[in-house]
Amino acid sequence: MVTGQLPSKIGAYDNASDLPADTPTYAHYLRREGYHTALAGKMHFCGPDQLHGYEQRLTSDIYPGDYGWSVNWDEPEIRPDWYHNMSSVMEAGPVVRTNQLDFDEEVIYKSTQYLYDHVRQRNDQPFCLTVSMTHPHDPYAMTKEFWDLYEDVEIPLPKQAAIPQDQQDPHSQRVLKCIDLWGKEMPEERIKAARRAYYAACTYVDTNVGKLLKVLDDCGVRDDTIIVFTGDHGDMLGERGLWYKMVWYENSSRVPFIVNAPKRFAPKRVKENVSTMDLLPTFAEMVGAPLVRELPLDGVSLMPYLTGEDGVKTNTVLGEYMAEGTQSPTVMIRRGRYKFVYSLIDPPMLFDLEADPQERVNLVAGLTEKPSFEAPKPVPVTQLNPAPLPTPGDSPRGSPMQRASFPFPTPPRTPSPGKSAYALPESREPAKLLAYFTEEVHARWDLEKIREDVLRSQRRRRLVYSALIQGTPSIWDYEPRVDPSAQYVRNQGKGALDDVEMISRWPRVLQQAATAKGMNV
Repeated sequence: MVTGQLPSKIGAYDNASDLPADTPTYAHYLRREGYHTALAGKMHFCGPDQLHGYEQRLTSDIYPGDYGWSVNWDEPEIRPDWYHNMSSVMEAGPVVRTNQLDFDEEVIYKSTQYLYDHVRQRNDQPFCLTVSMTHPHDPYAMTKEFWDLYEDVEIPLPKQAAIPQDQQDPHSQRVLKCIDLWGKEMPEERIKAARRAYYAACTYVDTNVGKLLKVLDDCGVRDDTIIVFTGDHGDMLGERGLWYKMVWYENSSRVPFIVNAPKRFAPKRVKENVSTMDLLPTFAEMVGAPLVRELPLDGVSLMPYLTGEDGVKTNTVLGEYMAEGTQSPTVMIRRGRYKFVYSLIDPPMLFDLEADPQERVNLVAGLTEKPSFEAPKPVPVTQLNPAPLPTPGDSPRGSPMQRASFPFPTPPRTPSPGKSAYALPESREPAKLLAYFTEEVHARWDLEKIREDVLRSQRRRRLVYSALIQGTPSIWDYEPRVDPSAQYVRNQGKGALDDVEMISRWPRVLQQAATAKGMNV
């Protein structure tokens, strides 16, 4: 999300992978343009660098910053004891407090304080504040205030009933074992309770977003602020008999994506497929930050959608998954109405989401077993002659029409239909679609090499972690610095009574008087 690149490009294979400190993030690009960059909340940064371009981090992370959660493909039959189990469903319901609630309350409080401090201390500097709440997320528990909002609501059961476990696809079977659901059934009452808690958590998030918007209004900066709301994953919530994430089905992989700036962009709904990898190039173009041609991205700018101007509209999303529940890389291509999922060890899956939004029918089930069908051999990238991916030009003032292009080590996501070697075939015959998508997979990814890289990374991290927990542990978890002496009244330093009260008041008394007289101060 923050780098604009696929996980295999940056070594982010699971939640215990460290992001190299020299990998540019959107925080680097915006900070280079003079923005004050701050992060509040969850980001799963592992390793010594806990900032990755952010000038300020307002909270710690809710999860560890070490290698303890590394996945282990060398022992695929051993379930990680630290991972999700079904207690989140069996114990779903109303609560007074959880550590997730503690965390998100701190995230929102620190974020509101940041906005107040910004207008009081840095009002002439643009800012980028990333607010990352952990909700909605398992465990499915929420305060009675929000739980009760769904008291008289009929909580629906999953649209797609639980598939018998022995009939699930191989990856889903591994996931069921990973979350300790294999050979078990969830009571209907528990399913409804978990879903109700999740809905309540969504309302909790909405309420907290409203608090932040009110602060922007109160501080007078709402009209100058572009607000982007998105997430990193969904939740199966019992669909198909699956829970949590870890699969490419829609409930798990589809996330909200809202851009709000009424003074700048007219309201509309984008129906094409876009990706969270598009955040970096979109933010860069929003602020006129030039991208570095020699540092290619997998994301593309979404400004053509926002402004209505010409530009790349891919209608394509690429995905990779190499974490819990896998034994080999699993990749996904979503293009137009189709979703294709491919792995070296599992049968491919192809869904037509227009005709089959619940993904009930794998269009290519059994095709690879037919002797008459031969999977296409990998095609060198140079033979595919993919269209180059436009990026913002060197000039910060460059318009969306002035994009430069550069070669990619792998083919870029598909530009507008009809302009790429990857335009969808006219035929909807499953065998031809299978050949088409399989060819693209082999052109984009060397899955054997990626698998070897993942295994090496896992082994390195397991060894290093086993050493660092001996003796005096090496702690990478971020601990924000707090200096109350500059915030509250003290008898030394900057804490003098009059100074603190004057600096902390907003609007300033002088500003209020000037505003009443129609003056600028």
